[in-house]
Amino acid sequence: MANSPVGLGVVGAGSIGIRAPLAHLSLPDVQDRVRLTAVCDPFPGRAVAAAAKYGVAHGYESYEELLADPAVDAVTLCSPISLHFDQGMAAIAAGKHVHFNKTMTVTTAEATALIDAAAKAGVKLVASPGQMIKAYNRRIRRLILDGAIGQLAWAHTGAAFGSYHERESVRAGNDVLSNINPAWYWRKPGGGPLYDMTVYGLHSLTGILGPAKRVTAMSGVAVKEREFAGTVYPCDAEDNTLMVLDFGSTLFAFVYGTFAGGLGDVTFFGSKGVIRGQSLNDQPFDYPGKDNPDIHPLGPHITAAHRIGEEHVFEDMMQFVDLIREDIPTVATPEHARHVIEIIEAGLAASETGKTQILTTTFAPPDGE
Repeated sequence: MANSPVGLGVVGAGSIGIRAPLAHLSLPDVQDRVRLTAVCDPFPGRAVAAAAKYGVAHGYESYEELLADPAVDAVTLCSPISLHFDQGMAAIAAGKHVHFNKTMTVTTAEATALIDAAAKAGVKLVASPGQMIKAYNRRIRRLILDGAIGQLAWAHTGAAFGSYHERESVRAGNDVLSNINPAWYWRKPGGGPLYDMTVYGLHSLTGILGPAKRVTAMSGVAVKEREFAGTVYPCDAEDNTLMVLDFGSTLFAFVYGTFAGGLGDVTFFGSKGVIRGQSLNDQPFDYPGKDNPDIHPLGPHITAAHRIGEEHVFEDMMQFVDLIREDIPTVATPEHARHVIEIIEAGLAASETGKTQILTTTFAPPDGE
């Protein structure tokens, strides 16, 4: 379908649905490649309101209605992570291509089932976050492969959950597009900082170093309840997790997903120096497009009109569109997402059992540049 735009259905008009596909893909500069043909959300009136605001052809309360719409060629899943597997399988059965917002699924088995079903059905899967789309991450991989910091010793990355979601712009209003409840982020399955935030650092870390081999961890639930809009919600998703990953050859990484702290850039320590963020031994390193103001560091599709937040998700979705229309590969593969999911799942298992877990999945990291 290289000559026609992809008809995209947005599944979930919550925080990411509004701020990423609806905000970005309703802009005029992408209409030759992708068009918003439907949006669905089970909250009464939300999908209709979103469709009216963003110029979407149809607003549905049920996912089944969206999948039955012949104008929908592909879907982007902006729903809670615990729903991704069932919704992904239903989309594949309906012949729709699928973009998964992070995290792709809760379990490794679910990810494998989706990959196998998509291959059998001949549909495309793309899984956010596409961290290795970023030119600077690919340059870090090349620097490490070329020995810029000598023999690698260890690395670290991670993220804290905090109260970020309670403060999002779509939470504090009185209408259906601004009173969205974030409580699912705090509950199993699929909630907590590992699935929600640490997933970014894990995609960067493994995209640069390649697949990990083993993981051990300690984890627990520190914040037992949270409040939103005057209601107190119990929390049972692990929110304080520290993991150690083994990449082989005595190369280890420390990864955290906690309820307090901050976002940690991936940092690499070697016998000849340190790569921290976009610096090599405290000096900025070069990468393609770095000094070109017309090229966004998060990806080639991000023009000035799209510098409105959630640019990284927009880039993932446009790579998804290019894959569907022109069969242009993207490094935001479901195989990479599955490996990260296994790390999270195995880390939690290691915490429960006290035993280091062997990782079995793999993927092909990019060559670097």
